[in-house]
Amino acid sequence: MSDRVFNVLFLCTGNSARSLMAESALNHRGKGRFQAFSAGSHPSGHPHPMAIELLKEMSHNVSELRSKSWHEFSGPDAAPLDFVFTVCDNARGESCPVWPGQPLTAHWSVEDPAAFEGSEASQRQFFRRIYIELERRIEIFVNLRIESLDATTLRQELERIDQTSSAPNREAE
Repeated sequence: MSDRVFNVLFLCTGNSARSLMAESALNHRGKGRFQAFSAGSHPSGHPHPMAIELLKEMSHNVSELRSKSWHEFSGPDAAPLDFVFTVCDNARGESCPVWPGQPLTAHWSVEDPAAFEGSEASQRQFFRRIYIELERRIEIFVNLRIESLDATTLRQELERIDQTSSAPNREAE
């Protein structure tokens, strides 16, 4: 296995919940092999409080998490990216900036917990369900033998991940 660290960007429209949870989960699970970031096309300006609360409960370091624009990752001084994942359908349809490093891209359709309406307890359950769904996808991703796959096969594997975790998680409900 290589000592190379792969830079991964998770995109969403508001960068307040899903993309931040994915960033935190990959940094936690990636064990130094991945450096995850997140951004939004129209960032909300602040993380969703329930996302932060849940990540703290899961023993994630949230001190560096913030809602930010995807333009931070597209400028001439931006770090080259290896992978870019959109985690919301709105961001998937937008015209993205040019990413440094010519990253492989994939879409992982994930429901928006910030848009969920219901009681506070129901909202918390929904946030947890979405986190678990993202974590499942990330677990599959970190276990791919990235260095040994050609670009076409790797792209197919990244797209396949979207279809593996779409079923609701009954444990979280």
